[in-house]
Amino acid sequence: MPRRDRRHGGAREQGRAATWLVLLLVLVLGVGGVATYRFQLADDLLDDWLGPRQAASPAEVPPPDGLDLDEVASPAPLARVADVEPLDRRAVRRALEPRLRDEDLGPHVLAAVAPLDGGAPVVVRRGSATAVPASTTKLVTALAALAVLDADRGFDTRVLAAPGTGSGPAKVTLVGGGDPLLAARPAADGETRWPPRADVATLARETAAALRAQGRTAARVSYDDFLFTGPAASPGWEPSYLPDGVVAPISALWVDGGRPENGLGRVADPARAAADAFTAALRGAGIRVLGEPDRRRAGAAATEVASVTGPTVRQLVEHLLLVSDNETTEVVLRHVGLAVAGTGSFAAGTDAALSVLDDLGVPTTGARLDDGSGLSRGNRLRPETLLGVLRVAATDPREELSAVLSGLPVAAFSGSLSDRFDTGDPEGRGRVRAKTGTLTNVSSLAGTATTLDGVPVLFVLMSDKVAVEDTLDARAALDEAAASLGACRCAATR
Repeated sequence: MPRRDRRHGGAREQGRAATWLVLLLVLVLGVGGVATYRFQLADDLLDDWLGPRQAASPAEVPPPDGLDLDEVASPAPLARVADVEPLDRRAVRRALEPRLRDEDLGPHVLAAVAPLDGGAPVVVRRGSATAVPASTTKLVTALAALAVLDADRGFDTRVLAAPGTGSGPAKVTLVGGGDPLLAARPAADGETRWPPRADVATLARETAAALRAQGRTAARVSYDDFLFTGPAASPGWEPSYLPDGVVAPISALWVDGGRPENGLGRVADPARAAADAFTAALRGAGIRVLGEPDRRRAGAAATEVASVTGPTVRQLVEHLLLVSDNETTEVVLRHVGLAVAGTGSFAAGTDAALSVLDDLGVPTTGARLDDGSGLSRGNRLRPETLLGVLRVAATDPREELSAVLSGLPVAAFSGSLSDRFDTGDPEGRGRVRAKTGTLTNVSSLAGTATTLDGVPVLFVLMSDKVAVEDTLDARAALDEAAASLGACRCAATR
């Protein structure tokens, strides 16, 4: 495809003006600095600046204007049918391959497209090497979590009290259970949060009520964040990630994803910040708190005073895929490590995730993971690995695995795709659901499309040698490639 001069106008430039405007404002104000943009998605900066763009369950969001969808009982985007129309290999190639020759994608472009049927061959394959997957790595973490964790379980944040008698100050410990969406306070009146969050203000009120029932009106507070082990940052992350507030130190205890009250950047010590928020709420609930919180393990003899339960694993997976939440993904990865190896660390989590994929029959040749979110530039995956993840999610008889698909953003409609797919075939809007992935020099997209003649397809598109000045144009080129699948009449004639 001939190169087009998009930097002097055109639909792609106009469609992303808001992204650049917010990006420039953030850089001018010095929030996160230039390093933040170099290593983080512009979409993440938009979320920090404007707030989350998705406040409801994927099943509750109305369809985009001009798209008529049949009512469904489940948010799963692909019907699990045994007999689907086969794909016309040549038609798929005619639709897709010209888009993949766009020079904005750089010299290293990998792709794989296959029908839903697990026994059918890949109909388009471009390249056999690995590439940096960026945030499409979250698909791996999501499938592994749903395969080894109870999809309907939420993670508890508890308050334990040391044994004691009389009416003297209680010794209570706030124990983090790895709830990645634990909030500092409940949603305000009229505010919608999806998934629903547990919060430490409610936990503090319940703790205060329990203490008063014991005749206690004073307490000393400790906090226990020892569920996870190992470094709080992946060895594969850039050294600037934590100091620049690109991502929070990964912890089993935090509030608001490790973000400060103003929502910009990340706090240096998420567990202590959570303990401070709990302590302030406990004081607000009428308990006199002595001293400042200290970090220590809850004693074996401590008993539970109060607890709150966060979103289910299914909801967490849908959320982390929908809005590409790095912190939630890394916490979920730690839980995968705990479930498989008994250790909640980056190393245990990544090893466990790849082991789970092997057990599910997903090809992992050449795979390397330093984290679960895709922030590491050391991650490597082949398109066939991501294609295998999507195929298992679509065809495995365990219904809970389909949350990998129901969590995918809808093109030009929801989550991290809500401001994309503004160019290319308009028929692709609403027909494509995909996980995004963007780092410096990297753009990727992996998900599902339903052709105009009703054939569901799985696709993976990866490019990891994109010139920096072509970042947004490369992203748009992949959108256009995916949209061409939704706009394709690719059913094979029988």
